[in-house]
Amino acid sequence: MHFFRSVHFVWFFAFVWAGGLFAQTPSPSPGVGNPPSPAEGSTYWTADLPGGTYTVAHHLIASVGIHQYTLEGGATRVVEVSVDTLGSVQARFYALEVVNAVPSLPGASAVEYLQDKIREESDRLRSSATSEPWEKVLKTYPTTTHAHTIEYRLESAEQVQELYKNLRSSWMQRKNQIFRIKS
Repeated sequence: MHFFRSVHFVWFFAFVWAGGLFAQTPSPSPGVGNPPSPAEGSTYWTADLPGGTYTVAHHLIASVGIHQYTLEGGATRVVEVSVDTLGSVQARFYALEVVNAVPSLPGASAVEYLQDKIREESDRLRSSATSEPWEKVLKTYPTTTHAHTIEYRLESAEQVQELYKNLRSSWMQRKNQIFRIKS
């Protein structure tokens, strides 16, 4: 008889324990695929530019950064702001500057030739009727058009730096702000 009581106790304990496993629902963990839900009264940063408008909720921004680099060949420097979000799209705001320094290395004449061509094209674009910087964003289909990147080309490195200061301030203070290019 003692044996049956202990078996009933084991079955009872197993039943209660197993029921507890199915009664709990796991809470979603933050991270990829589970961005935080917007709180009531969410705040936003907006860039209102001649080439379009970009708006992002502060709680979805993962990081912002500004950096400079020189394109291969050394003829063009890029000043760029990147906005990384918890979604699948990254925003880039950049300006291009022609670098005048010519290296005195083997192949320098080829570099000089390319720099001259870049200057000529740059002058041609500046003098054309449709020479707005935002009209000069170049994408290669499908490589850059499907790269989950929204790109805005600004006129100068100074504008890119102003945009970064505005964006960072707005994000850090969680303050609604609109950045507009001063014409």
